[in-house]
Amino acid sequence: MLVGVPKESSAGERRVAASPKSVAQLVKLGYAVAVERGAGAQASFPDELYVEAGARVVSRAEAWGADVVVKIEPPSDSEIALLSRGAVLVSLLAAPRSPELLEKLAQAGVTALGMDSVPRISRAQALDVISSMANIAGYKAVIEAANEFGSFFTGQVTAAGKVPPAKVFVSGAGVAGLAAIGAARALGAIVRATDIRAEVAEQVESMGAEFVGVQAEAQKSSDGYAKEASADYAAAAARMYAEQVKDCDIVVTTALIPGRPAPRLLTEEMVASMRPGSVVVDMAAANGGNVAGSVAGELVTTANGVRIIGYTDLPGRLPTQASNLFAQNVVNFLKLATPGKDGELVLDMDDVVVRGMAAVTEGKVTWPPPPVAVSAAPSAGPAAGAGAVPAASSPKKPRDPRVTWSVLGVCGLALLGLFWVSPEGLLGHFMVFMLAVVVGYYVIGNVSHSLHTPLMSVTNAISGIIVVGSLVGLTQSQHEGRTDMAILVLSVAGVLLASINVFGGFTVTQRMLKMFQKG
Repeated sequence: MLVGVPKESSAGERRVAASPKSVAQLVKLGYAVAVERGAGAQASFPDELYVEAGARVVSRAEAWGADVVVKIEPPSDSEIALLSRGAVLVSLLAAPRSPELLEKLAQAGVTALGMDSVPRISRAQALDVISSMANIAGYKAVIEAANEFGSFFTGQVTAAGKVPPAKVFVSGAGVAGLAAIGAARALGAIVRATDIRAEVAEQVESMGAEFVGVQAEAQKSSDGYAKEASADYAAAAARMYAEQVKDCDIVVTTALIPGRPAPRLLTEEMVASMRPGSVVVDMAAANGGNVAGSVAGELVTTANGVRIIGYTDLPGRLPTQASNLFAQNVVNFLKLATPGKDGELVLDMDDVVVRGMAAVTEGKVTWPPPPVAVSAAPSAGPAAGAGAVPAASSPKKPRDPRVTWSVLGVCGLALLGLFWVSPEGLLGHFMVFMLAVVVGYYVIGNVSHSLHTPLMSVTNAISGIIVVGSLVGLTQSQHEGRTDMAILVLSVAGVLLASINVFGGFTVTQRMLKMFQKG
């Protein structure tokens, strides 16, 4: 089958749905690839690279006349007319908001698969264009804000005085929000973030940002996407936003609810309370906006000097990387739909991934797909009901305390007997050993997991001391021509066990360090 890659016709769109690297992968799958002349020019992919990868450079009509057409933006009416009857279109469709487009595609007799309708399940992560583009958009949002902000992001101490770091507030900790947090932290800013889903607080904090909670009942996600907030939560969130925006220099809003207009988070009063020169990036401007006063596709400056960025093409402002990621998502889908690797597309509508993407199937509108049962919230324990087995149906019988005390008493008597017959000085050494055990347990037990690798180096040093001590013991096992077997056995065991610990520790440490080495 022939895969066609047309040039994007939307104004300002610089991305392309296939990169030279992805073309080579499609050829390995058995497909022939036809790329419209100049399709990748604005993404820094000249036609020569596509030819080297195994594609043919063709006219617009030939690219649109292919068996499978892959593109980024939804097709226009003139582009739909170029599709062959029975062809398969793979692109962004915005199916929930575009019923007219789906009807036109059905009338054209094609099958249309929406790359933005991939179910949010683990098996489909490699196809998730929304996440790929949101990651780029979150990063670019911070870069655009830095370009408009009149100061450093990181703090500076100069001969002329001290410059405080910028304060960045991110609303929404999805893929875009986390990318924005990472970019702002990398630039040296103080970052705070909030989200309607309380379960993402740990992710925010793991990236070095402060999670700002809302003093209301937290919302739980059942599918990985944020849900519409309750009235109580919205009121509490509004109070929190009003406090945060006054104190922050940069605000990035990413809140979107699938299938609905973007929720309004920042009112005109909140924007007016911000300091002059502050910057707001409304990443939901295309869906109505999270910020009062934002305009889709434009940069607006308010009366008090706050810049509101409403760009809707943030991924397209990094066209090379965005094209690479989008193209790889398409390749991953075609790998799924080409089980024989023979260049023949097989659309299995019993597969939840394929069915979830299918907005139009062989000239019939098949949107919306059946719901997919997924959950991003922590699973609750099994509910009690018919046939349910209680967790405590067979409780463990508690141990008789008399047995415990008896065992401790026997051990104590044995220890006293050992001290009675032991050489002079053993009791003092034993007390030092016991204190070392107690101190070591509490010290090592409180060390963070992230520091276990350097901690291993410390234990290697201690093991080295044990080796030296055991070697000294070996020399003292020979006394006046006699061999003290007890000292000899203990010294040999000490050298053996400590040496294993030393060499094993260095081996494990080296393997862990290799994980962070390039190549």
